[in-house]
Amino acid sequence: MVIGYTQGTFDTLHYGHVRLLKNAKAHCDYLIVGVNSDALVKDYKHTDTIIKEQERLEIIKAIKYVDEAHIVDSLDKVSKVDKFHFSLIFIGDDWKGSNRWNQTEEDLKKLGVSVIYLKHTDGISTTIVKEHIK
Repeated sequence: MVIGYTQGTFDTLHYGHVRLLKNAKAHCDYLIVGVNSDALVKDYKHTDTIIKEQERLEIIKAIKYVDEAHIVDSLDKVSKVDKFHFSLIFIGDDWKGSNRWNQTEEDLKKLGVSVIYLKHTDGISTTIVKEHIK
């Protein structure tokens, strides 16, 4: 069985998030999703979430492409391999070539995990949704 993993904040869920999860599921038999905790989001994005972590977790769990979901407190993907036993990790292709993901790719490769960059959905993001709300 091929286990895949992806992680995100998924605040103000939109069709770009759903497309990412659908496309990830097409590459694996079992998809695990890490939902960034409110504290983690505050730490690295320096902002509060609109939808709190337990509610975001329930929303993600309800999506048919998701087999399992958990609140996570770290952006470190290497630490998730032992916990979730995945061999594929999915991220939007807008991260491809970034220093962070170049290093993550290198670190995960040593553990037998492949990074799959999925097409980013242009024209939609949580930032865009928040701007429309304002």
